[in-house]
Amino acid sequence: MSKPKRMQQRVWIIFGFAILIFMGSFYEPAPQNNSPAPTGGIGQLIEQRQSDVQIEVSGTVSRLLSDDNEGSRHQRFIIELASGQTLLIVHNIDLAPRIDDIREGDQVRVYGEYIWNDKGGLIHWTHHDPANRHPHGWIRHQDRLYQ
Repeated sequence: MSKPKRMQQRVWIIFGFAILIFMGSFYEPAPQNNSPAPTGGIGQLIEQRQSDVQIEVSGTVSRLLSDDNEGSRHQRFIIELASGQTLLIVHNIDLAPRIDDIREGDQVRVYGEYIWNDKGGLIHWTHHDPANRHPHGWIRHQDRLYQ
């Protein structure tokens, strides 16, 4: 191979690597700690004491709690699932709208990250992630989406 052709080939190789490096700078790997819920649903998560799992549940608001105002502010309430299991919902109201008209007995649908505890667990990350590094969560109440 002639010297000019080898030089041209090297330039193309360097150019190709530069493009790969540039494109790689836009790549963000998916979070590793947020696996989908197993097929057994919330009951299996509780039984196996699993945490850091994205899950969607529906339930009835059984108790309204005071807001947690330490650090990021969170609206808190407990829902009861059809199975009778209860879950604490922890909704960040610094990142998502507060659900002002929520009442005991209301139906809600929640999508967020499940964390196991000895009382059954909680769901948080019920809001968008401004950094786009975590799956966006939400709460649906009376046909309105809070995220």
